[in-house]
Amino acid sequence: MSTQHTVGTSDAGLKPGLKNRHLSMIAIGGVIGAGLFVGSGTGIATTGPGILLSYALVGTLVVLVMRMLGEMSAADPASGSFSAHADRALGRWAGFTIGWLYWFFWVVVLAVEATAGATILEGWVPAVPQWGWALIVMLVLTATNLVSVGSYGEFEFWFAGIKVVAIGVFVVVGLLAVFGVLPGADTGQAGLANLTEHGGFLPNGPGAVLTGVLLVVFSFMGSEIATLAAGESEDPRRAVTKSTNSVIWRIAVFYLGSIFVVVCLLPWDSEAITEDGSYVAALDSLGIAHAGQIMNVVVLTSVLSCLNSGLYTASRMAFSLGERGDAPAAFARTTGRGVPRTAILTSVAFGFLAVFFNYEWPDSVFLFLVNSSGAVALFVWLVICFSQLRMRRIIEAEAPEKLVVRMWLYPYLTWATAALIVFILGYMLTDTEHDGRTTMLLSLLVAAVVLVVALVRERVAGRAAEERSPS
Repeated sequence: MSTQHTVGTSDAGLKPGLKNRHLSMIAIGGVIGAGLFVGSGTGIATTGPGILLSYALVGTLVVLVMRMLGEMSAADPASGSFSAHADRALGRWAGFTIGWLYWFFWVVVLAVEATAGATILEGWVPAVPQWGWALIVMLVLTATNLVSVGSYGEFEFWFAGIKVVAIGVFVVVGLLAVFGVLPGADTGQAGLANLTEHGGFLPNGPGAVLTGVLLVVFSFMGSEIATLAAGESEDPRRAVTKSTNSVIWRIAVFYLGSIFVVVCLLPWDSEAITEDGSYVAALDSLGIAHAGQIMNVVVLTSVLSCLNSGLYTASRMAFSLGERGDAPAAFARTTGRGVPRTAILTSVAFGFLAVFFNYEWPDSVFLFLVNSSGAVALFVWLVICFSQLRMRRIIEAEAPEKLVVRMWLYPYLTWATAALIVFILGYMLTDTEHDGRTTMLLSLLVAAVVLVVALVRERVAGRAAEERSPS
């Protein structure tokens, strides 16, 4: 169901303003969330060197989910990506529910990242209060997104480029240090022995690998952004195929490669890993001057990248919901430049509101928002699995030539992936130490509320249609 655009404001629709280089860097940068830099320290301290298994497990899960999403998006590129596919494959209720949950996830992320960025900036320029920096960052990126999709792409190209170069340099420098060939560095603590000494590869037992999964799974959210952005590129099918095919090496290099370097450079039980952050601690251990400030610049870039992409993603999901009649019609209106202005402003307004909650009630209202959106990534991946099971049959029946990307070992690997996600969701309910149970229960509560709204809307719309139709 498509909403009719209003003349003058919205005839344009979304425009293909993203270049191939933008899409390539959005795909690469989308995988590298700020959570990789900020959150990996807790995972290493909890699991030990075995955190590599946690990252490998979640990385494999993301590769499989992205393959399914790539299959559907290459065959049918849409601004709402998996929400639009769920709408078609499972029903209006599914597209509505997962679309709104995903939008909710990203507007909460806006507040988290704005606060994280403001904390770093306040450390550099204390004259401006933290809330002032949060406001400045949000306003600049809102303006960027309002100009055109091309300006979003250009900002993201450079943000993601800095992240990619930084991690690439980190991996190369780290490996040279691990093998003792980095000139002028203090490599006394570095070495492959760190993987097995200090209590072994799994010092806290095999169960800690699953706990590690819970701690790292959310840092992978964002890998699906390329399929949302592909709808505004010149060649959506080629863009989706390329980003889907490259996801394996991206996760292998940026996640497994960099974490491998961290756990080889210094012992997993070093206090510096949790106090300073894993990447800063690793560089500091080599005696590299100003390592902390260098990593702060990289973390700030990641935060700004995540904010930029979060605002883009939330607004495009809101646009898609509006276009399908699952959100106010105004969300589907675009400016002459093809920018969904109302969808952007509404998303950023909720982001600002969440920032306010973070300053006023950080331990109550804001904590509820963060926890209640925490498991949305896993819900999205599960819906992608079930959508792909149905969509494959639909595409094969209607237009088999559009299956340019195919899920491996269909349907067995799709079912296996869905089973693993359900297992992780179930395991979260047993995790009381790291708030896994709280996050799961609150996320289920919010999902249930949105689902009830979707089902009620569908029933009301069905009755209205019956009354309109002649008996």
